Amino acid sequence: MTEPMPVWPDPRTRSPRSLISLYDLSMDELLGLVRRSCAWYEDRWPQERPLRDRVVGTLFTHTSTRTRTAFTSGAARLGATVIAFGPNDLQLATGELLSDTGRILGGMLDALVVRSAVGEDDLREFARSASIPVVNAMAREEHPTQGISDISMLARHFGSLQGLHLAYVGEGNNTAAALAYGLALIPGASMTLATPTGYGLDPTVLARAQKTAEQAGGNVVEVHDVDDIRDGVDVVYTTQWQTTGTTKSDPDWRTAFQPFAVDERLMARWPGAVFMHDLPARRGEEVTGAVLDGPRSIAWAQAQMKLASAMAVLDWCLA
Repeated sequence: MTEPMPVWPDPRTRSPRSLISLYDLSMDELLGLVRRSCAWYEDRWPQERPLRDRVVGTLFTHTSTRTRTAFTSGAARLGATVIAFGPNDLQLATGELLSDTGRILGGMLDALVVRSAVGEDDLREFARSASIPVVNAMAREEHPTQGISDISMLARHFGSLQGLHLAYVGEGNNTAAALAYGLALIPGASMTLATPTGYGLDPTVLARAQKTAEQAGGNVVEVHDVDDIRDGVDVVYTTQWQTTGTTKSDPDWRTAFQPFAVDERLMARWPGAVFMHDLPARRGEEVTGAVLDGPRSIAWAQAQMKLASAMAVLDWCLA
């Protein structure tokens, strides 16, 4: 009888700790990642190299500027060696099973960062078969590392997350899911999603976030008209209307999205609010250039936080 292929867990680590969804985290785990991110935002060269002698793989089958660079640079700054895989580099492209690929890579890598069209269940299967930490760098349902980076930026900018109100305007995509899960863990924080009808947050994600927020004394709601966003907004957040790796079946979908563009008129409703965007942006579409490049925008500092948050995630998974 043929013996099953062995899996070689790294004896230097505890049980593999993956980051697949922010819904899996406790408040203390999230805030620990936020604190670490903020610390490394100020000092990107740690005096120690906690990932020295570790090998981190990065598998990106979709385009990426900020996330891929952040994890590559962050792993190097922490002392790790990085092996990069593109969309056609692995035998996954020829039909090899995800679980089989995981069993192989698990014996050669210490962690794998993945951006792919696969779903969270696929990533969990991969993590189980590989027995190494797997980091979701954006899947269909959620972009958890973006959520950690954004919440870290909010903590740095405002000093405290408690009682914060974020208005998310646009499609209920994977970035919105991560923000909903993350902010739901923060005591007293609230999030209003203003989304076009038919393009809202996944109902399961919304229900989970609402239940978590209720337990934390916060609130997550979804509306389908920007006029229904209540007062007291601290942050206006938007994303590119055409999410990376996705398409829309309605050829006239832009008509539904136009009322959700963030412009000077919308920002004027909340004079004290800052503006955030996960980038890349299309000026003149989901946001005007005057808002994105204006004095109330923290989108560019937000993008730089991705490096620090990538370092925090890798350290949390491996060190």
